[in-house]
Amino acid sequence: MSALAMIKGQNFVLPAGEVTLSIRVAAPADLVALSVTDRGTVRGDHDLVFYNNPLGEGVRLVAGPSGAPAAVVVDPAAIPADIAEVRAVITLDDPAATFASLAPPIATVTDAAGNTLCDYRIDGLVNEAVVIALEMYRRNGVWKIRAVGQGYAGGFADLITDHGIDVEDAPAVEPPVPTVSTTRTVPDYSRTVSNPMLRYVAAENMLSIDQRRELDHRKKVVLNVLTTGGVPGARARIVLVIDKTGSMAPLYRIGAVHRVVHRMIPIAIQLDDDGRLEPYLYAKQFAALPAVTVDTAEQWCRTYLHLSGVHGGIDYAHIGGANNEIPIMREIIDTHDPTIDPTLVLFFTDGGFNQKRQITALLREASALPIFWQFIGLGAANYGLLRELDTMDGRVVDNAGFFDVDDIDRIGDDELYQRLLGEFPDWLRVAAAAGVLR
Repeated sequence: MSALAMIKGQNFVLPAGEVTLSIRVAAPADLVALSVTDRGTVRGDHDLVFYNNPLGEGVRLVAGPSGAPAAVVVDPAAIPADIAEVRAVITLDDPAATFASLAPPIATVTDAAGNTLCDYRIDGLVNEAVVIALEMYRRNGVWKIRAVGQGYAGGFADLITDHGIDVEDAPAVEPPVPTVSTTRTVPDYSRTVSNPMLRYVAAENMLSIDQRRELDHRKKVVLNVLTTGGVPGARARIVLVIDKTGSMAPLYRIGAVHRVVHRMIPIAIQLDDDGRLEPYLYAKQFAALPAVTVDTAEQWCRTYLHLSGVHGGIDYAHIGGANNEIPIMREIIDTHDPTIDPTLVLFFTDGGFNQKRQITALLREASALPIFWQFIGLGAANYGLLRELDTMDGRVVDNAGFFDVDDIDRIGDDELYQRLLGEFPDWLRVAAAAGVLR
C-alpha cells in the first residue's frame, strides 16, 4: 500500500505498535513532542519531550540520520490513560527565521518496520517559526493521526503557554559568594526558574544567531552520544574543575580555557535539569565559583578565568600556583548529595598528579559513591597516575576515565563529546548493577 499524502485537517487510523514521526525542513530545526490531556494542556513539564528531556511516558526522542532533525517515537500502548493527544511540533533553530522563506516542511509517519504510512506537506506558513505539524489522538480505543499545520508567530513561548506550561520566572536569587577553602563549602545552586525549557529558551534568545546555531549543533551532538550509549534520558549534576596552576598560563593566554567552558555548557544543558555547570578553580587550594549558564558564560569567563589578581572577591594568590588535587577531590566527595542525581566531574588539567597514594585512595573511596570522574589532559605533559586509571584495582566500580589532547581547539565537537561522554553510559549501567546508584 502506498503512503497517504495528507492534507490539512485529514486524519488516518494508525496500525498497532510504535510509530515514528519525523520531519524534513530546508533549514536547521528541531522536533518537539507535547503530551496533552483532553483539555489540551500538559500535566507538567515532564510532558514536554525535547533535547533536554528526551524520554516521556510512551514518547521518546531519537537521533535522526546525519544532518537531519531528531525524530519522535510514540508507543500508543505506553501512553497514560489521562493523555488524549501527542502533538509533534517543529521549531526552527534560527530565532530570526520563519517558514515564509522556506520550502514547506514535510512531516512523515512510519511504522515499526520502517514503512511510510503517510506524509504531510505543510503549506500556507508565513511568518511562523514554530508549527504543530501532527497530532496523535485516541478515539474509542483507536489511535489516529491528524494533519494540523497550526503555526505560532509568537514562537515557542506562545506555544508552551497555550499548552499550560507556566512561563513565570521565580524571583531572582543572588549568586552564591565564591569561597576559597580546603574544607567543606557547599555553594547554593538553587533552581530559580519554574520551567527549565522556558529558561533555556529565554537564555538562548540572548545569544547571537551564530552563537545559537553553534549551541544547537553541540546540544544535538551531545544527545546523539548519549542516545548511542543507550542513556538518552540520563540526568547528572555537572561539576567543572579547571587547573589554575602556573604551567597553564599559555592556555589561559590564548583563550583555550575560555573556549573549554563554552564547550562544556551543552553537556550541562543536556544532562542537568537546571542546565548549569558548577565550577571550581584549583591549584594548591581551590575556589568554588558561581554557576555557569548559557547566558552568563561570556561574562563568567572574563571575570574568573585568570591566574592572578583579585576577581569576584577572590584573591587568587590564596589558590596558589602549584598542583594539589587532594583538597578539590575531597571537596567534591564531601559535598556530594546522595539524594540527587549522580555527579559527572569534568576535570581539566595539564598534569602534575604526584600524590599517587592519596589520589588512589580517594578514587577508591569515591567508587562507592554515584560520582564519575572524567579527567582531561590539556597540552603535552606527563600525566602519570591518570594513565593508570583503567587498571586501578580496589574499586567498587571503574569510576574514572582519562584522555589527553595536545590542542583541544583542533578537536571537532563530535570527537570531543564522544571522548568526554563515551565511558559515562557504561558507568551508569555498572554503577546501577552494583548498587552505587539508587
